[in-house]
Amino acid sequence: MSGNGIKELERAAAVGSTTEVVGVARRRSFSDAFKRRVLDEVDRARPGEIGLILRREGLYSSQLAQWRDWRNGVMATKKGTQRSRDLQVENQHLEKENARLKLRLRKAEAMLDLQKKAAEILGYDDETSGSDS
Repeated sequence: MSGNGIKELERAAAVGSTTEVVGVARRRSFSDAFKRRVLDEVDRARPGEIGLILRREGLYSSQLAQWRDWRNGVMATKKGTQRSRDLQVENQHLEKENARLKLRLRKAEAMLDLQKKAAEILGYDDETSGSDS
């Protein structure tokens, strides 16, 4: 090989390494129809066939569990939706109100205890035992 031939090969090797296309990892997403089809197939499968279906489709058993919850409506509200935020705000409001009412109850019970002690000290009898009317 001539000197020019070697330089051309070196240039081609250098250019080839910089133009290599590298795949970018991307999360897979599945359509609702695909999820329903796979779930129906898994529901009809006999014991031992579910693993075959999962391997064929490239899925994990945890995905099936999530998809079943989705199908059954357990995951009707997604995290971060307006409804879940409203429920959190309402829950906080009810917790504050509950704490406020517990404090009022403790104060009322303390007042009743104080009244009972005052009645004992002053010698007041029970109203039902001493009345003739």
